[in-house]
Amino acid sequence: MRYIRYAFLAVIALCLVAIAAANRDVISLSLFPQVVEDLVGWNASIQLPLFIVVFGGIVAGLLIGFVWEWLREAKHRAEASRQKRAARELSREVEKLKGEKHQGKDEVLALLDNA
Repeated sequence: MRYIRYAFLAVIALCLVAIAAANRDVISLSLFPQVVEDLVGWNASIQLPLFIVVFGGIVAGLLIGFVWEWLREAKHRAEASRQKRAARELSREVEKLKGEKHQGKDEVLALLDNA
């Protein structure tokens, strides 16, 4: 199974290298449309190879998706934490009640009652 995973990762790496090699042309990314840049008098643009723009968009989309999902699942994690805390408290209470029930009894008989 490990070799299949390595082969899959190698194929993905080869595809990414091929995409990068095919899209080396430099493009200009502008923050604002030309009309707004002329009005404000501020040119916010950068020159980058196309493959960096494509890979950057993929990475940004993945990060946004991960954060969105983490925020969406926060209520489920909080509920699981509350349930875990309640289970621990109930377990402690059961142990306390078992100790009170068998207080003053012979230890062997208390062990037999627990079984």
